[in-house]
Amino acid sequence: MNALVVLLSYHHHNTKQVADVIARVIGAEVRAPQDISPGELSGYDLLGMASGIYSGRHHQSLLDLAEALPPVTSKRAFLFSTSSAVMVGDVDSKLFQDYVGEIHAPLRGRLISKGYTIIGKFSCPGFNTNSFIRHFGGLNKGRPNAEDLSRAEVFARRVLTEAMR
Repeated sequence: MNALVVLLSYHHHNTKQVADVIARVIGAEVRAPQDISPGELSGYDLLGMASGIYSGRHHQSLLDLAEALPPVTSKRAFLFSTSSAVMVGDVDSKLFQDYVGEIHAPLRGRLISKGYTIIGKFSCPGFNTNSFIRHFGGLNKGRPNAEDLSRAEVFARRVLTEAMR
């Protein structure tokens, strides 16, 4: 299976930590959105798209890339992200999963409109020192942590199993 993760991760490289785990498990190449053309993506059987969350959605470069994709058939995709969401309760809670669905919706919609079947979503907290938050030491210091990365590995195994069907 030919797999690719399109990743935009900067600031603290939170999402890159997650992407490295997922890419290792599924055997995916990792490339930045500016380093790949929309037409190249149709050559992959499985597409992952990931970034931090900015103003409630994936980075604009991923949204633009997804919008420019040619239509496909029988292609699968998955989404993941890190965000400054402060965890109140369990990551498997309905509240958190609804939040993930909401922040992933703009990118998910673009991929579905191009013919991709979305086979998974994942998100975890990431360290954030943007804006005024830096004056208070940031949010989610130490995230993603070992537990987050372990969950990412489990997620990747589920994606791989689903992609092989």
